[in-house]
Amino acid sequence: MKNIKTLLLLLLLSVSTASVFCFSGPLTDDQVIYIRRRQLLYYRDEFGDRGENVSVDASLVFENPRLRNAYVALQAWKQAILSDPQNLTVDWVGSAVCDYTGVFCAPAPDNSSERTVAGIDLNHGDIAGYLPEELGLLEDLALFHINSNRFCGTVPKKFRHLKILFELDLSNNRFAGKFPYVVLKLPKLRFLDLRFNEFEGGVPKELFDKDLDAVFINHNRFVFELPDNFGNSPVSVIVLGNNRFHGCLPASIGNMSDTLNEIIMMNNGLRSCVPEEIGLLNQVTVFDVSFNQLMGPLPESISGMVSLEQLNVAHNFLSGSIPESICRLPRLENFTYSDNFFTGEPPVCLNLEAFDDRRNCLPARPVQRSDKQCKTFGSKRIHCTHSPPPPMPSPPSPPPCIEPPPPPPPPCIEPPPPPPPPCIENSPPPPPIIYLPPPPPPPVIYSSPPPPPIYSSPPPPVDHPSPPPLSPPPPIIYNSPPPPAPVYEGPLPPVIGVSYTSPPPPPIY
Repeated sequence: MKNIKTLLLLLLLSVSTASVFCFSGPLTDDQVIYIRRRQLLYYRDEFGDRGENVSVDASLVFENPRLRNAYVALQAWKQAILSDPQNLTVDWVGSAVCDYTGVFCAPAPDNSSERTVAGIDLNHGDIAGYLPEELGLLEDLALFHINSNRFCGTVPKKFRHLKILFELDLSNNRFAGKFPYVVLKLPKLRFLDLRFNEFEGGVPKELFDKDLDAVFINHNRFVFELPDNFGNSPVSVIVLGNNRFHGCLPASIGNMSDTLNEIIMMNNGLRSCVPEEIGLLNQVTVFDVSFNQLMGPLPESISGMVSLEQLNVAHNFLSGSIPESICRLPRLENFTYSDNFFTGEPPVCLNLEAFDDRRNCLPARPVQRSDKQCKTFGSKRIHCTHSPPPPMPSPPSPPPCIEPPPPPPPPCIEPPPPPPPPCIENSPPPPPIIYLPPPPPPPVIYSSPPPPPIYSSPPPPVDHPSPPPLSPPPPIIYNSPPPPAPVYEGPLPPVIGVSYTSPPPPPIY
């Protein structure tokens, strides 16, 4: 044990610059066990054998077998919690699981005479720990909200038993590893929120064939190319920003016209022209592809996006003249096209409530690129289908977002993500672009919607009010105050007392 203590102490000291806390002096036996347990957690996850030993006192009386299973699941989870500063789980004692803090019961979907655990809401609890496999016993769960905590590890494989789970919110935690494929096996799932975690690797193309209404996977470390079936997704809101996507913006995006209201793909590595098919998105109110490597002109077809309120294409390699029809869209309030290479700007664009045209190649406009930059860029040919943009100096980066640090979590040691794969092109590309991606702009914050009102079948379609998007990267100053933060709304659940509008605050990176 002494040798193990010494080894762990050296390991902890070696990563002290990346860890949020460290122990001082010799490690106690409990500290050794604690660190070793955390280090092995990820590897145990890979084999799906993570679990706790829960014994049920024979003197406990339960209303029905469902609540007995819930007791086992919640006691296992309590054992897996390493820190609960708000004492939210301190009353998780005894057989009355429906009285536990954050646990909500309702009549069972297949037997209204029996109560069952229908929802769990521990949002903003600052709880540290992990999710045990026993949570798969909560087979009647419709809502699982644990955003803004410090849970790490991966999503248990036994979540596949949650056959009527409608809403899964794991945002703003320390989850890591591969995309949680288990979510693809949840037939009733409509709302998926994985944002602000440390998931990495590819995103399965099957995600875009799944019948989801909202997908938030922004602010992770996903590295992949948007697949051709991207347009199959029936979502109303999809946020992919601040990852490491690459490749083309697929033309199939036009197939999403019947359902899509908001799409945000900012700060990735998308490299193509803007497809004409986006003009089919006549219900979209928010379209943000800023901080990518898009090139070529803005298509005239954007004039078909008649519901558009917020359009952000800043920090790309777009060029040519901006079509006048875009600035005449009936609902357009904010058009941000700074840090590109546009050479023409209709006067009507200057009459918009909010716009930003800085750092382009626009004659007689203030704060534009130098003549040398504009001429160099204009001398290069752009092939929209398969060539990268011509080499140019890196556009100015937005100022860093400085926020107060969250409460210190336990250390979670994980392997670094793989580097993004090279973009495979159909023909030899011209000289490689010299481009340093800027740091992420301020994150988009959405609110989590409530779960379904009915267990037996998916809820009917609901019209969600269109929220305004995030503001363009600072330090843009508008003549009128920016719109409020977007809010995602949905139907109310069959459980009482759950808070459904608690978006995670952006963590520090």
